[in-house]
Amino acid sequence: MTEMAIPRQAGSAEESPGPMVRAEQVHKSFGPLEVLKGIDLEVRAGEVCCLLGPSGSGKSTFLRCINHLEKINAGRIWVDGDLIGYRERGGKLHELRDKEVAAQRRAIGMVFQRFNLFPHMTVLQNIVEAPVLLRRAKKTEARDRAAQLLERVGLGDKLGAYPGQLSGGQQQRVAIARALAMQPKLMLFDEPTSALDPELVGEVLDVMKDLARDGMTMIVVTHEIGFAREVGDSLVFMDGGVVVEQGNPREVIANPRHNRTKAFLAKVL
Repeated sequence: MTEMAIPRQAGSAEESPGPMVRAEQVHKSFGPLEVLKGIDLEVRAGEVCCLLGPSGSGKSTFLRCINHLEKINAGRIWVDGDLIGYRERGGKLHELRDKEVAAQRRAIGMVFQRFNLFPHMTVLQNIVEAPVLLRRAKKTEARDRAAQLLERVGLGDKLGAYPGQLSGGQQQRVAIARALAMQPKLMLFDEPTSALDPELVGEVLDVMKDLARDGMTMIVVTHEIGFAREVGDSLVFMDGGVVVEQGNPREVIANPRHNRTKAFLAKVL
C-alpha cells in the first residue's frame, strides 16, 4: 500500500510569520554525561516534526527541555516567540519563577510513553481536572469539552470508565484528549506507542494523524517509520546528542545522506 503525505488544512505552516519552536545550541548534561551537544532546530506552526534515532541519542531529553521539564545548561529555546524557562537581561539568562514556567507549560501539551492517568478518577475526571484547576474553566464547560474530545479520539462511550478498565491504546487516547483539553498551541509526543501491544498502535496513530490534518504543531519522538513518512513534514535523525541529518521524511528515509542514518534505517525498516 502506497503511503501518502497527510494533507493539511490551509493556513498553517506556510503562512506562519515565524517558527513555533526554535532551539539554538541547546546543551544538556546530567552530571558528567553530556546528553545534548548543541541542538539547533526550527519547527514551523502547523508542522509535524518527527525525531528518530537510537536509544540514548537525546531525543526524549530534548523534548523535555522544550517545556522546561529538564533545565538546559546552555542555549535557548523559544515557543511561539517566548523564551522558555528564562528571561534575558543584558545578555544573561535569569530563570523564571515556577508560576511563570507553569504558565508557559499550559500552552504545550505533552504525551508520554506511559499514560500517567489518575487511576482513582474516571476518564472524564482525568480530562476535566487540569482545565478547571489551571485554566479556571467552568466545570460545565470543561465537561462539555472533555466529552467532545473523547468523541474525537473514539472514546465517547467511556466517560465514566476508570483507566484500569481500558486497554493501553484507549488509555493513551485518553492521555491525548487530556493534553488537548488545555488547548495547547504545541503538542509533544514522547514515543506514544512504544508501551502498547502492536495491535493497539494503529488506533493511537490514527488520532495523531487526525491532529495533523487539523494543523496541530507536533514534535514526535517515534520509531514508527511509516508514520514519519506518511505524516511528517520534517524528519530529524539524532545520534550521540547531535542532529546528524534532517529533511523531508520521504527523502531522508529513501535516500539518507549520512552513513549513521543509513545504518539506523537499515535496522528498523
